[in-house]
Amino acid sequence: MERKRRSNLGSGLTLIIIGALFLVFQLVPGLDQLIGWPLIVIGVGALLLVIGVLTGASGMAVPGCIVGGIGGLLYWQNATGNWESWSYAWALIPGFVGVGIIVSGLIGGDARKALGEGGRLVIISLVLFAIFGSAFGALGALGQYWPVLIILLGVGSIVQVLLRSPKE
Repeated sequence: MERKRRSNLGSGLTLIIIGALFLVFQLVPGLDQLIGWPLIVIGVGALLLVIGVLTGASGMAVPGCIVGGIGGLLYWQNATGNWESWSYAWALIPGFVGVGIIVSGLIGGDARKALGEGGRLVIISLVLFAIFGSAFGALGALGQYWPVLIILLGVGSIVQVLLRSPKE
């Protein structure tokens, strides 16, 4: 199937599923309270991922992982009431992009390249999360060791350059 037809098929399928979900929520009172709004956000991310797999549009994995990851953060914050964690939790969003790139590569067939690019984003995201989490006191006693993460990130970059073939 050509790319434009797959894209239109995916868009139509997305609209049908989202419309059906909104209709179910209107017809069944209290269902949104039972499920919880953060799970709806996670479901939309999962829906984007499934549509990407079904239509062969591997790039849909990136927005699916971003939306699903943010939904997971919202679920945790809603469950714990720890809304101030947004001051450092935003640093995980590039990691969600990295996971999406990895999943996209697995679906699209270029897993090795996607693992390198996506893995780099995940690592950077975790380092940023640790740094900002430390700055805002979320990591407790471990918070004073965040400079070690920056040093390790630098060492990893140097090792990567040294191991790369001269052709690249």
